[in-house]
Amino acid sequence: MDRHRTQPLKGRGALSNPDGRFEPYRHSPVVEDDAVPEPDPATTLTAERVRTVISRNDSPDVPFELSLNPYRGCEHGCVYCFARPTHEYLGLSCGLDFETRLFYKPDAPAALRKELSARSYRCKPIALGVNTDAYQPAERRRGLTRALLEVMRDFRQPCSIVTKSALVERDIDILSEMAAAGLASVTVSLTTLDRELARRMEPRATAPARRLRAVATLAGAGIPVGVLVAPLIPALNEPELETLLGAAADAGAGSAGYVVLRLPHQLKDLFRDWLQEHYPLRAARVMNLVRSLHGGRDYDPRFGRRMRGTGAVADLIAQRFDAQCRRTGLDRERRALDCSRFRVPTSQDGQLPLW
Repeated sequence: MDRHRTQPLKGRGALSNPDGRFEPYRHSPVVEDDAVPEPDPATTLTAERVRTVISRNDSPDVPFELSLNPYRGCEHGCVYCFARPTHEYLGLSCGLDFETRLFYKPDAPAALRKELSARSYRCKPIALGVNTDAYQPAERRRGLTRALLEVMRDFRQPCSIVTKSALVERDIDILSEMAAAGLASVTVSLTTLDRELARRMEPRATAPARRLRAVATLAGAGIPVGVLVAPLIPALNEPELETLLGAAADAGAGSAGYVVLRLPHQLKDLFRDWLQEHYPLRAARVMNLVRSLHGGRDYDPRFGRRMRGTGAVADLIAQRFDAQCRRTGLDRERRALDCSRFRVPTSQDGQLPLW
């Protein structure tokens, strides 16, 4: 794959495919007059065998300790995605590789069942698909997320979901059953109501209006649903903050959150290239404001600062967010998921558990 494309590809967010930060070599482009352009990269899906699927973290910036991701990489192609650099651990690029060379975990449901059955397991809510979207297009064919939800329902394991896909509606039957017992909640990521901006910024994700309909559908089914305005990019989608929250409240959302733009590792270069290509007249201003959020740097990775930023611009965003949440009723605290109902189910052959 050409690692140095300069023109946007239809349906793709990144403009290039830079070498990963762990790779021993760096490739430089050689322009030849008679060079034949490479075809646009197709999406590939490769099985990844796993023995365990629950990840644990102790970050004070996120409201969960356990998470589970059935896919690596994400075809939504969101140019801003903080998870892009994780593809470099696979020897791949955080650019086009991240959105075209995907991996799925067919053993995930069985592995989850085994982990939940372990004597050492202590029930805590599991965040599903927080690194890459559990309802990305591959889920329509693979159905891994639904299979994982079925396991969690059987164990009465509480689960939270963050997604920008309306495909979550497919699993309303499971989610509504779990929600009635205090075991499930959904957060829909909503970044803009501008279809053109959404098409450029997150090319294969569900359209904004359709996400709002999904919010309404989930709320109507009795499932606790909130919205997450993430990332909030100054001078790009940040001016829509009040409008986004108002539309979410009108659709039935009961809570809201936000995260400012994060640009770890090579993501800062990918985002700069994208910004210069699509919004050249705003590029310098956007990046100046982004740096003002992170102490003069493109990104401040320190806990307590990386999600909300610091400084005058960060303070103003926080004040606007809080005020609009109060006006729209999105400042209600979401009910905690119930861990007291967890139990290891009887096996299908009727054998009772030994402990």
